[in-house]
Amino acid sequence: MSTENTSQFAKPHIDARALLGLYDPADTTDWAPIRAAQVHAGGQLALFLLAANVIGAAMVTLILQRSAPLWALACWGAVVAAISVAITFRRLAAKQRGAATLAAVRDTVIEGIALATIWSVPPLAFGFNPDVGTALGLWIVLSVLMTASAVAMAALPLATLSFLGILGLAISVMVLRIAGPVLAASVALFTTLLMIGCFTRARSLVLIRSGEIALAERDETVSLLLREAKQDESADWLWETDAARRVVRASPRFALSVGLDPVGVNGKSLLEVLAGKTWDSGSFAPALRTLAENLKGRTAFRGLVLPVNVAEQERWYEIAANPRYDDHGAFLGFRGVGADVTEQRASADKINRMARFDTLTGLPNRLHVNEALSHAMADAEKWGSRCAFMMIDLDRFKAVNDTLGHPIGDRLLSRVAERLTTLMGANEVIGRLGGDEFAVVVRDASDTQRLETLAQTIVDALARPYDIDHHTLYTGASVGVATGPRDGRTTEMLIRSADLALYRSKDAGGGKFHHYEPQLHVAAEERRVLEQALRKALTNDELHLTYQPVVDAGSGRLTGFEALVRWTHPELGPISPVKFIPLAEDARLIAPIGEWVLRSACAEAAKWPGDARVAVNVSPEQLHNPGFVAVVASALANSGLPARRLELEVTESVFMRDDTGAVKVLERILDLGVRLSLDDFGTGYSSLGYLSRTRFSTIKIDRSFVISASKKVPEAIAIIRAVVALAQSLGMATTAEGVETEDEHLMVQELGCTKVQGYYFGRPLPVEEARVLAARAAQNREAA
Repeated sequence: MSTENTSQFAKPHIDARALLGLYDPADTTDWAPIRAAQVHAGGQLALFLLAANVIGAAMVTLILQRSAPLWALACWGAVVAAISVAITFRRLAAKQRGAATLAAVRDTVIEGIALATIWSVPPLAFGFNPDVGTALGLWIVLSVLMTASAVAMAALPLATLSFLGILGLAISVMVLRIAGPVLAASVALFTTLLMIGCFTRARSLVLIRSGEIALAERDETVSLLLREAKQDESADWLWETDAARRVVRASPRFALSVGLDPVGVNGKSLLEVLAGKTWDSGSFAPALRTLAENLKGRTAFRGLVLPVNVAEQERWYEIAANPRYDDHGAFLGFRGVGADVTEQRASADKINRMARFDTLTGLPNRLHVNEALSHAMADAEKWGSRCAFMMIDLDRFKAVNDTLGHPIGDRLLSRVAERLTTLMGANEVIGRLGGDEFAVVVRDASDTQRLETLAQTIVDALARPYDIDHHTLYTGASVGVATGPRDGRTTEMLIRSADLALYRSKDAGGGKFHHYEPQLHVAAEERRVLEQALRKALTNDELHLTYQPVVDAGSGRLTGFEALVRWTHPELGPISPVKFIPLAEDARLIAPIGEWVLRSACAEAAKWPGDARVAVNVSPEQLHNPGFVAVVASALANSGLPARRLELEVTESVFMRDDTGAVKVLERILDLGVRLSLDDFGTGYSSLGYLSRTRFSTIKIDRSFVISASKKVPEAIAIIRAVVALAQSLGMATTAEGVETEDEHLMVQELGCTKVQGYYFGRPLPVEEARVLAARAAQNREAA
């Protein structure tokens, strides 16, 4: 590289005002890292400066203890310590920064002035004592302190010079009054020499740092030149302009990159070369205008990406450059580097799209939806309007995945996305949050009626059947709607409100939409508290069992008990099973609780004399786990309870999944000798098919039919007769639940029910009372 080409790396001229932090020079030197080096150097000796100030204050106090009030010296020393500690903390906090602003250096003058002002108090307020020895001691201590400060604070010349100048003036005034002008002049000379030394040291630090920066830039340019010489197709290229911004000494790679001849490109305006055909039309890319401003302002730049049309193909180039000056500071032009980043930009665009759009449906993903909602909420707050957020959850989608497989499920999701897209206008953004959850951001939701119409339209559109791979699929949708800022002033709050409204829609059976209401949050909070408490209930031994008698309808003889779980919280008190059983199912806690109930009931029933059975309710989640068979076998083996004395009660919902997993589990349980009872028959999606496939021993008739039949409702009476006849034909017993009066007992007995359960024969009993009742029933049976 020639001497002319390297002249930009000559030792820089250091402006004294820039060194002091009084202004930011418009030359090629990057002062941010230089100022950071100044701050860092100031922080390195911060603890040394703190020690010097504290020790100096102690020595001054000892020297002046006979010349000044002790309380005044104590107050002064405390202020010195406080200011010194504050300065130390500021220096230590700032010394790790990689770049520092002009203000960061300039503001240190406050530290210097504050420190000098407090140290000027002893010579000005206490130093006019005729005791020459005291004044001499004070002079020596302050001179040592000034020297220490000049060493510790030299990197920050503005602060140091302020400190030395103010304190030196105060000492000179003291010495002038006590010893005359000669010694005062010597103090002033000493102060001046310290200030000159401090400034020289600070200038050396800046020269060293600026030299390191220049060396790094030179190494970078040499590296680029070496790559240029290799003629690597992927190499960067160099470019250079003169003071008039015309291309000079164009390298072959630069000429190739802009599609021009290496000789013909010289002398052309750099902006014209990069603008290509747009130069005449004036329709420049924004990045080209930015480049023009940098060239005009003679400011360094890097990382500027701009489009360039080469051979009718758009390419993207990233360029960087620094202005060049000769030894006399005259502007020579720019020298820079460039690189083709077209492929990297395409990859970045692809990655950005993948990060913001769902790959399956092509809809905006959760990140994109959250951004859209944030913008909508900001606009609503700015204009005093409303926005809205809708959460959409598909009904019965899991059944499609479980029965037909994930490929069909994915196609269904794509079809759902297509339908939703057709319903959206310019005012809405539809996206997929994940799984079978979608969301809609409504930018302007001022029209409540229009918002409700859109929600109902979504519900209706998604309820229509889908024809996919010769399958006609039916799924619906539940929608939760929240309006901002009324239902939430942040995106998180609004999404939470919409989610609560969605939960309300699904809890109501699905296929509808629901607006957020404040009481939903109260219910959700209560649910959250209960769930947290329920997770600890087993560990804390808060659950217990009660046992409700089941008797023979004709004789009234005890045949067994149904085990019922109860929860008593130490603070919340007794909690109804109506609340905590559904919560346990949703929170996936029903399996461990159900296993505890099974093992506890078996262990208790094993202690009863006679053949009284114990019935235990089993959830669908337990039966869809193949390992449940081993749990039943273990409970029987550990308790010693004969299998024939255990009866498991299942509901019709266990058969709702279109698979045979639960049926296989039930068959294996039956093979153990355990009896099965079908609970709440007739209240769900009743089917005679599973009655024929599964060997139930008992059908339980729900209390709702018993109540209706007692009121002479013909349909209820007919249903009970039909269930009894069906059970008799299949060799099954029938148990009427919820019998509370003698009339109800006589009625179900007349209708043919074989067993009865209800308050008429006994409420759920504590363990001790159930044992007594079982023992009495066993004695009566033996006596008979």
